[in-house]
Amino acid sequence: MSVTKVGAAEAAAGIDAFDAVIDARSPAEYALDHLPHAVNWPTLDDEQRHLIGSDYKQVSAFDARKRGAVMAARNIATHIEREAGGLPRDWRPLIYCWRGGQRSGSLALVLGQIGFDVQLLDGGYRAFRRVVIDELDRLPATLELHMLCGKTGSGKSRLLHALADAGAQVLDLEGLACHRGSVLGSVPGTPQPSQKRFETLLWDALRRFDPQRPVFAESESRTVGRLRIPEALLSHMRASRCLVIDMPVAARVDLLMADYAHHANDIDGFCERLQALHEARGADVVGRWQAAARAGHVVDVVKDLLADHYDPIYTRSMTRHFAHLGDARILAVTDGSPATLARWARDILADTPVARHGELASGCDAKPAR
Repeated sequence: MSVTKVGAAEAAAGIDAFDAVIDARSPAEYALDHLPHAVNWPTLDDEQRHLIGSDYKQVSAFDARKRGAVMAARNIATHIEREAGGLPRDWRPLIYCWRGGQRSGSLALVLGQIGFDVQLLDGGYRAFRRVVIDELDRLPATLELHMLCGKTGSGKSRLLHALADAGAQVLDLEGLACHRGSVLGSVPGTPQPSQKRFETLLWDALRRFDPQRPVFAESESRTVGRLRIPEALLSHMRASRCLVIDMPVAARVDLLMADYAHHANDIDGFCERLQALHEARGADVVGRWQAAARAGHVVDVVKDLLADHYDPIYTRSMTRHFAHLGDARILAVTDGSPATLARWARDILADTPVARHGELASGCDAKPAR
């Protein structure tokens, strides 16, 4: 077999067809972002990459290459010994590094000489990254989005998951971003991915949707935690059909207390996060909330947060940004129990029109989803 170069667009379109996707970059580069399904076989690890980079600058490129070749050969031998023993002859991997140069080329050469049908990503991760950016501009407009709207604590995420369980196509932005979207929305023990990683995960989700079927997503602001939603997707979300969940305040508080139980168990951390509202609400108000939380009145604090902070901000933002909010179907959801949300998910799917491409379905154009 031999080594064949494959363009980034072709590789991205057919990435599921490879038997393996191998990232030959260092572990730190891999952690920042990588191609879908990729495993890390670093030709140089993080420390080695730093050492070789220093040699390039301080000694010479020739000496750096000699030293790097020794390290790379040992690492490649280790990868093959550990990973390739049981692989069949027709195993077909896609291999890449930063620019499709020496690191991936060295690994590809050895695997090709063994007899595997090796595909080398031309231009490396950088070329793939350009494809992702271009596709994030193009893909949103091909999809018929239906936005789940509703005030904080109204069960949007839970209903989204119920829709997925019922067979709907769902874009879970908060799941991809590892964040629930508010000041208090960080997921304990789960850091957010990098912006590049978020965008790759988002591209991977968008490309898998059937454009002939509706896609449900949760209304979000421009950012989810510290991550930005790409502009083309955000614009399409704001121009799409809306469904508004109307849930009683008491039920919303119950949901929030369940979803954010970790805050009730860590009052100091809860009060520290409330400091983020200092500028918006003022020192006196935030101080009162912190004192109430420390006195064991977390439920009362949550009610005040909804009434005085989250609900007014959400209402203004939704009215300003979502063009079809006034035409939205109102979902009178009484509670956030799994049974209730499952019933609503089935009802939504039975009643969801499938729009013509590029238009919002309405009136006689609307057809029930099948």
